[in-house]
Amino acid sequence: MHMIDWNLYRDQLAAGVGALGKLTPETVRGYAGLSHANAKTGHLDAKMRELISVACAITLRCDGCITVHTDAARKAGATEEELSEVLGVAIALNAGAALVYSTRAMDAFAASGEV
Repeated sequence: MHMIDWNLYRDQLAAGVGALGKLTPETVRGYAGLSHANAKTGHLDAKMRELISVACAITLRCDGCITVHTDAARKAGATEEELSEVLGVAIALNAGAALVYSTRAMDAFAASGEV
């Protein structure tokens, strides 16, 4: 059993984006243009772009991005092993970001004592 029905969620998300597109078509067209522009560079294949997208989705904590890009990664030929390695990179990056921002919090705390 899965945590949520990701396929249903992906369909609901597509419907929601479609509805939003009717209200603000330029916004959705702009997003789609940005999304498709990256695919035209030719330096990374579709599978690598989708695996990177999943890692970014994890760091952004975006369930919509997770369901869309894991589906696209599978369709592009990604394996479970490749996905798990990419997730390891995302986990390490999140921990690293927390470490870096912890130094900023320490610096802000020190600065507040200099008033």
